[in-house]
Amino acid sequence: MRPEQRGSTPSPTTTRRQFLGNAAAATAAGAVAAAAARVSLARSQDANGRIGVGFVGCGGRQNAHLQAVHWLKDHGKEAVDIVAVCDVYGPRMQRAAKAYGAKGYTDHHKLLRDANVDVVCIATPDHHHAPQAIDAFEAGKDVYCEKPFTHWRQFELAKKAARVAERTKRVFQLGTQGMSDSAWHQAAKLVADGLIGKPIHAECGYFRVGDWGERGMPIDDANARSGAELNWEAFLGDAPRRPFDVSRFFRWRMYEDYSGGPVTDLYPHSFTPVVHMLGVGLPSLAVATGGKFRYDQREVPDTFNMLVDYPEKVTAAVLGTQGNSHSGLGGRGAGGRGPIVRGWDGTLTFEGGEIVFTPCAGDKKAQRFKIEHGENVVDHWRNLLAAVRSRDPRTNSPIRLAYHVQTALILAMLSLREGKTAKFDAGKEQIVI
Repeated sequence: MRPEQRGSTPSPTTTRRQFLGNAAAATAAGAVAAAAARVSLARSQDANGRIGVGFVGCGGRQNAHLQAVHWLKDHGKEAVDIVAVCDVYGPRMQRAAKAYGAKGYTDHHKLLRDANVDVVCIATPDHHHAPQAIDAFEAGKDVYCEKPFTHWRQFELAKKAARVAERTKRVFQLGTQGMSDSAWHQAAKLVADGLIGKPIHAECGYFRVGDWGERGMPIDDANARSGAELNWEAFLGDAPRRPFDVSRFFRWRMYEDYSGGPVTDLYPHSFTPVVHMLGVGLPSLAVATGGKFRYDQREVPDTFNMLVDYPEKVTAAVLGTQGNSHSGLGGRGAGGRGPIVRGWDGTLTFEGGEIVFTPCAGDKKAQRFKIEHGENVVDHWRNLLAAVRSRDPRTNSPIRLAYHVQTALILAMLSLREGKTAKFDAGKEQIVI
């Protein structure tokens, strides 16, 4: 929270003149933000107008998004511009700004006040996703947010972000680019149409060898220090206060303060299509097992298995390890295992370019359905940009789906940490351990 956003009651040491000056500054800042939001909304509602994108975080993943959006512009596929970049690490921000001719910021609040920014792409450490998305929504910006939707300890922020997006009528896309694969949307319709009968069970997983996504993260400068070019306090955000550490800053996925390991880093890719196909909402409970079974030089697990039950009387199983890449079950999409969706009357699996229906009851016949197209991060971006122009919130991976998926993942992480079943109180919309 910025100082000007805090309560308006003056402290005992604040003079009346100082208080009125602070209040005036806050009012002015709010007016600037509101004006920028109005300009951004008008631009994004213009079907023929150019959409300006601002990028918060300039690390490895964000480079992929910068390249995708630049390709769309360079090839004349979309009327879109890279107008601003932001990073709390100055050298990283400066490289991106120079490469794409964009305005550079080290504070995302300043980027959000830029009237040329219509869409914000957030690719920062997990614990910044929800706070920055909320700030963007309130500033009148639409959002592409990398997965996971939030850090595993931020359930209340996940809930708040979903509500703010809906209140402000902002368009949202979670960075589960696998949701650009038509297979999941075609299968979701087959399930909704009753082909498999009532859904009862689903499974998926993510298997690979290596923790290159954690310990393998590059350290830009081993001699980096907190200071004018590296804002450690901004990096910490709402995470526990700790002294500056080069590894924590550059290899943040190793640490529980900023990441969760496979359950939040990898499973959004595997699990989001399953939740979408099943058509379920918030879970009722989750249990999880796993831990550090191969890679000890990190805090987050490398092996994670979870079971999630839903009020709709369906169970989803997600299995995985970073210690072996053999899934034992062929599949489509991230992770190599499944998905499989089972109902009372039959099962959906995915083989090559087809959705396969295998009956198990009644007089239904086996069927195969051609998958229209696969996943592509550029298509995921085009889906968002089309929604920004039309103001249709039904993107490939919309806010409500992100909230439902993240709630289940948070339940599972808390279950593993506490060694208990994590339950969800639907009436109070709260997690109970």
